[in-house]
Amino acid sequence: MKAFVFTDASLARHAGQFVWLDIDGEKASNAAARKLLKIPAYPTLYVVDPAKERVALRWVGGATVPQLHKLLDDGRVAVSGGGTDLDALVAKADALYAAGEDSSAAVAYQQALAGAPADWKHYPRVMDATLFALSNSDGYARCVELSREAMERLKGTTSGANAAVSGLSCALSLPAEAPGRKEAIALFEARCREAVADPAIALATDDRSGIYLTLADAREDAKDEEGKKQVLTDDATLLERAAAAAKTPEQRAVFDPHRLSVYLELGQPERAIAMLEASERDFPDDYNPPARLALALNAMKKYDQALVASSRALSKAYGPRKLRLYSARTDAYLGLADTTAARRTIGEAIQHASSLPEDQVSQRTIDALKKRLAALGGATSPGP
Repeated sequence: MKAFVFTDASLARHAGQFVWLDIDGEKASNAAARKLLKIPAYPTLYVVDPAKERVALRWVGGATVPQLHKLLDDGRVAVSGGGTDLDALVAKADALYAAGEDSSAAVAYQQALAGAPADWKHYPRVMDATLFALSNSDGYARCVELSREAMERLKGTTSGANAAVSGLSCALSLPAEAPGRKEAIALFEARCREAVADPAIALATDDRSGIYLTLADAREDAKDEEGKKQVLTDDATLLERAAAAAKTPEQRAVFDPHRLSVYLELGQPERAIAMLEASERDFPDDYNPPARLALALNAMKKYDQALVASSRALSKAYGPRKLRLYSARTDAYLGLADTTAARRTIGEAIQHASSLPEDQVSQRTIDALKKRLAALGGATSPGP
């Protein structure tokens, strides 16, 4: 968003209407804000009513420039209030969605959709939110049903592509024996392939990559290893072209996490080394490049080098993401057959997790760490 969207000159029309604020949810000092906002993913965008100090609108995930314009326009209306009964129903659904009450929000959004006119201008945003709320509350069957409707109605648009990938993800989440599951997967898979190949659809490159990754999940579900490999190869090509065309180091580094994920899935971690070394040179204060480098080196079984990279990352990292570094270090020590160091590292992870603010880590995470420590023969209470 910072590299490709917030810099767009057309956003100047919103100047004077909004105060812009970004919050680093990894920092302990922002724990209260994180708890209040109930952040489901990074990034999540909010429009906040300054008079009532409440979230008026929430958008989960990245947004293109047109989507951000729409979000801000709708957010301004949501804060000002008024309007029709339909507007009031959408405002109620938006409030539930913003509060993280996805199941209730899905019900309210569907009530709004049922009463909306055929040419309703809010349909794309409301449908996007409805599908996310359904998928996030295990409403997979209904998500599949609404995704079919939305991708037909919005075909050839960004929201139509989002509906296709939401439908595919929800169909894959259905039980294997669910009626119509196979047919639904085939339909959504075909539409996702159409969308990802259509340059006229204004999808961000990382969103196209996200579609490829869901298509790879579909091929894995079908036990089609060659098909999965081809999808991932196509994804790698897309990302490499985008990185080569980037105008700044910041834009190029945007694609690092997707590229690393694809290379790891392909069993080709060595392809990530040069890009991550370049990013570490360009962003010496960012823990992400060396943290990702440690993952690639672990996959290459270069465990000593992975430990060095993770040490550089650990010196800069903070918050919940630091746990990933402890995990990478544990894997490296196990690769070196040093179970003593592995147990010590997991103990450090448990201590770090236990020191975080309540909303930054779950008891489930701590329990999983203790279970891993016990499996290695370590005590589950690491002490002070």
